[in-house]
Amino acid sequence: MKALVVEKPGPLASVQDLGRLGYARLGVSAGGAADRGALRLANRLVGNDAGAAGIEVTAGGFAARAEADLVVAVTGALGPVTIDGREVGTNAPLLWPSGALAEVGMPVAGLRSYLGIAGGITSPVVLGSRSYHALAGLGAPVAAGDRLPIGAELADLPVADQAPVPPPSGTHVTLELTGGPRRDWFTLEALAGLGAADYVVTAELDRTGIRLDGPALARADDRELASEGMVRGAVQVPASGMPILFLADHPATGGYPVIGVLTERACDLAAQLTPGMHVRLRLVDR
Repeated sequence: MKALVVEKPGPLASVQDLGRLGYARLGVSAGGAADRGALRLANRLVGNDAGAAGIEVTAGGFAARAEADLVVAVTGALGPVTIDGREVGTNAPLLWPSGALAEVGMPVAGLRSYLGIAGGITSPVVLGSRSYHALAGLGAPVAAGDRLPIGAELADLPVADQAPVPPPSGTHVTLELTGGPRRDWFTLEALAGLGAADYVVTAELDRTGIRLDGPALARADDRELASEGMVRGAVQVPASGMPILFLADHPATGGYPVIGVLTERACDLAAQLTPGMHVRLRLVDR
């Protein structure tokens, strides 16, 4: 069986697919790739099914050696990628020769890169997914010395030549969200001014979520809220009034009101935010 061996995982690397559905009753949210669009693209570029497992690399620093000739693609964050010491492009299929070292460097834009491999990673399936889920305690991050098995290529599927999708660039990003189940718990002024409010991404971010800092969202209802089910992209507002954006490994329930829910595209964009970036939250009707 084909495989690759991890030499350096960087700050955090993990096997991720599109997650596990149907286990919220057990306290397990879907998880999966933080930027689902980037993983789907990586899989399409190498001829995999959309949900095949790849490697999510956070903030670069990743290196692995191929034990067989592999077809790969790197998507998501924009940064240097080398194979056998030679810089290669991203968002396109590449040949990774047997014995060669592939490295994913620190991004210059975005946070998370996705390494898709033709055949997909075939690590053990737990609750219907191969994904590492930190909050649920399922799986573990990739570590130096790990040997990751690769499945058989789906030769009948076409491989796209190129599909550039840039991550968030610059310092300002607008995220669209639809009205949440507790939108009416906030003042009309808070809702009206939400799209113009400037928030800063704090250093408190991981696969669970992102804390923002900026204008407090004033509540019109000060009642305590019983725990409710949460979804990826939920924008929860604690007593401080500072929004929290829930990402892939969000908790299954939460006790703060949800003012809105990020769109699918906005969830992917949020997964690429880095500390210090400026964010605006724009309510849209669906």
